[in-house]
Amino acid sequence: MTEMKEITTEELLKKIEAGEQLELVDVREDDEVAQGIIPGAKHIRMGTIPENLDKFDKDKEYIMICRSGNRSGQVCRFMQEQGYQVTNMVGGMLEWEGETK
Repeated sequence: MTEMKEITTEELLKKIEAGEQLELVDVREDDEVAQGIIPGAKHIRMGTIPENLDKFDKDKEYIMICRSGNRSGQVCRFMQEQGYQVTNMVGGMLEWEGETK
C-alpha cells in the first residue's frame, strides 16, 4: 500500500499564491460548500466520486479537500487504489485561512 500524500492548508495557500495551476477537488456536501469553497476547486461530493472517476485524468495530481481531512483522506485512499495521483489536504476547511468564495 503506497503511503498517502498530504499537504497542509498553509502549503496549499503558498502554492495558490505562487500562481501554481492545481487540480483541487472539494468532496463535501452541498450545504457545506455553500458556506465557502476554495476558488477554482471543483465540487464532487464524496458519495459520487466512484461514478465520476472518468472526470479525472491519471496523469494529473489532484488535491482532495473536505471539512477536516477525514473524508478527503478516504477518497484519496480509494482513488489511489484506482491508480490516480491524489494528495489529501490535512486539516480541511476548518484550518483553511485563504480565500473562499
